[in-house]
Amino acid sequence: MTGRAKSTVGRVDLIGGGPGPIDLLTLRAWRLLTRAEVVVMDRLGPTDIRDHVGPDVEIIDVGKLPGHHPVPQDEINELLVDRARAGKRVVRLKGGDPFVFGRGGEEVAACLAAGVPVDVVPGISSAVAVPQAAGIPITHRGVAGAVHIMNGPSEVTEATLAALRDDSVTTVILMGVGALPRIVSDALHAGVPADRPVAIVERGHHRDQRTTRSTLGSVVVDAGLAGVRNPAVIVVGEVARAGLLLPDPQLAGDIVL
Repeated sequence: MTGRAKSTVGRVDLIGGGPGPIDLLTLRAWRLLTRAEVVVMDRLGPTDIRDHVGPDVEIIDVGKLPGHHPVPQDEINELLVDRARAGKRVVRLKGGDPFVFGRGGEEVAACLAAGVPVDVVPGISSAVAVPQAAGIPITHRGVAGAVHIMNGPSEVTEATLAALRDDSVTTVILMGVGALPRIVSDALHAGVPADRPVAIVERGHHRDQRTTRSTLGSVVVDAGLAGVRNPAVIVVGEVARAGLLLPDPQLAGDIVL
């Protein structure tokens, strides 16, 4: 009797790594990571994984820096497909959540087009977790009832301007440090109040986390004086007002200028 030949195709699991600390992974993400044969990882999210995977696991760093993408997205897609077609269990470890400005949809589409089994494990988005680490709730009853998330390098759309003008909306800007002067200029020209509170949280959930609090009209100068750098999450809205939850922002390592 002849049987069907066993498939040699492996699989790809896109894992949301959260804001960085490895113990913020979900249980499912941890289980898949410890079973992986190949880990393709980003610059953000958990990076200290070598001690948590087997010695034979291939770890491939495809992390991007602002304005510098050493491994283009098309090559990352090909890498995932090639390793899976070789029969490997591939984990694509991404910072935050794979579907929040993580190009996870593109990677899933590439796997599906190649006939490679693929699944997605959600992660804690930095849009929520990083402000939370600084004591900033992105929604708060009586203060903010909606959230608008913006990709910093993108153009400022009318939807973003409408969110910035609305007192009841929190605008969260990811990857926005370099674009901050442009975003602020567009917002002020569109009538967003200059006294709108702003908080920039750098390296959220890490030991050297720091928060700079300012207003829309002053934040470009204040961020320059503070030497704000990526990775950082920018929160614009009433929830960013110093003292909303923390009576003394200095206790959270904040800079109030």
